[in-house]
Amino acid sequence: VFHGRILVRRLVGQETRYEVEVKERYRQRFPLVAREYLWVPNTCGCPALRPGGEYLLMARRHVNHEHTLNRILLQDDGYARPWTPREARLVREAARSC
Repeated sequence: VFHGRILVRRLVGQETRYEVEVKERYRQRFPLVAREYLWVPNTCGCPALRPGGEYLLMARRHVNHEHTLNRILLQDDGYARPWTPREARLVREAARSC
């Protein structure tokens, strides 16, 4: 779970790739760096993330069986909400109690 600002949206094959500036990490099972690529397995823009927008994102690390693919994946039904100070406070509180 992290707060990120979308820098660029690009279609790559049958997927959408977003370049994201990671602004704050709330809960993580894998390390994040300041800039990450976030992949969505479709080209329809679902969920719709606009460049310049800030979002609260819950994604997962996807590694294939051969360990040749290692990326951050936001599934179609993944959590992607516009970031607000209220959302950030709620997520911080939840992360402390989990």
